[in-house]
Amino acid sequence: MEGDSANTNLDAAIESLLNVEKQMRLAGDVAGTRKAVIDIVELCYKAGAWKTLNDQIVLLSKRRGQLKQAITAMVQKAMDYIDLTLDIDTRIELIKTPSSVSLWQIVHLQIYVEIERARLIKRLAKIKEEQGQIDEAADLMQEVAVETFGSMAKTEKIAFILDQVRLCLDRQDYVRAQILSRKISTRVFEADPLKEKKKQKEGDNIVQDAPADIPSLLELKRIYYELMIRYYMHNNDYLEICRCYKAIYDIPAIKEDPTKWIPILRKICWYLVLAPHDPMQSSLLNATLEDKNLTEIPNFRLLLKQLVTMEVIQWTTLWEFAKHEYENEKNLLGGALGAKAAEDLKLRIIEHNILVVSKYYSRITLKRLADLLCLSLQEAEKHLSDMVNSKSLIAKIDRPMGVVSFQTAQDCNGTLNSWATNLEKLLDLVEKSCHQIHKETMIHKAVLKA
Repeated sequence: MEGDSANTNLDAAIESLLNVEKQMRLAGDVAGTRKAVIDIVELCYKAGAWKTLNDQIVLLSKRRGQLKQAITAMVQKAMDYIDLTLDIDTRIELIKTPSSVSLWQIVHLQIYVEIERARLIKRLAKIKEEQGQIDEAADLMQEVAVETFGSMAKTEKIAFILDQVRLCLDRQDYVRAQILSRKISTRVFEADPLKEKKKQKEGDNIVQDAPADIPSLLELKRIYYELMIRYYMHNNDYLEICRCYKAIYDIPAIKEDPTKWIPILRKICWYLVLAPHDPMQSSLLNATLEDKNLTEIPNFRLLLKQLVTMEVIQWTTLWEFAKHEYENEKNLLGGALGAKAAEDLKLRIIEHNILVVSKYYSRITLKRLADLLCLSLQEAEKHLSDMVNSKSLIAKIDRPMGVVSFQTAQDCNGTLNSWATNLEKLLDLVEKSCHQIHKETMIHKAVLKA
């Protein structure tokens, strides 16, 4: 009896508020209509009548000439109550009732509640993710293209896209993860938040503020690059992984705390060593060596120094030196370096040694090259051929003679330019010598006169 009495009182109160809402709506009173629909939603929530709440939302949204502002306020209020509901089944029912029109259909049909639609989908995807339904959560998130929402805050857009990327990586959909990640320009992380706020004050303030749970721009930058590291780890793109760690390392909050930047700087050094030799890798290597913080980890400074020094590196000696540091990485930030890292490290050292030999020799026998690299003849030939195919090196192998030539064939113009350069250097030396002779002669004449 008490339940029936409570339902009767609730229905009577809702009916009274509906009459008020009708009067306000027909009079075009935006504030009054908004207050009436919010009161109805609050009344249903306090009574715990979730089905009635859902029915009233649908009813109010379908009323003739219903104001956009009223629907928006009602949807926002209902969404606030979703988080306050502890029962997951009730949450899902309030968001999405398959058998009838619900909050889900309302936000999908009305374009002026596009932000609420995105937030609603994100909450439903979070519930699915907590239930272990990663595929369903990823499919839900991919329905929304938040980059087209003009009134959504920039940080909220980035956070939403990052959630899309994360779910794609969780389901190992690396192609879609890459496509989604390209929606975020890395230049957006370099913007000054204070200047952005000033610009908004000058114009029409149509951009909504981001919710309180959305991280700051610098925190989003860290999350973005951590996700990109997960993506690049899939195909062992060591140089890109290094660049991602470098971007995280440059965040002010990271640089201020040694406990944070030391593990990241270690990772930068490792992935620089693992990356194939090219101009970008060489530039990053030299820039990292100039970092004063590298003195805090002297072993890694010594490792990088060996790579920039044009000397042959003995693999066994290097591995004995670096093995402990390599195995220790699994206990630090970012975890182990990868399954193939040890093999790739040995390959990088071999490539470095071949480049060193090519600097000092124009022609060398294949046997001597194999001895310098501590490899068999077949292995030395294979690694040399791989470097020539990847255009890291110019070389020719005379297999019958067993000779490797690192000389490049020059055309007529190249030969002429080389001759002209050498002649210019010779004339400079002659001029300097004449100057020194004349200087010494003048000094001796002055001494004799004295």
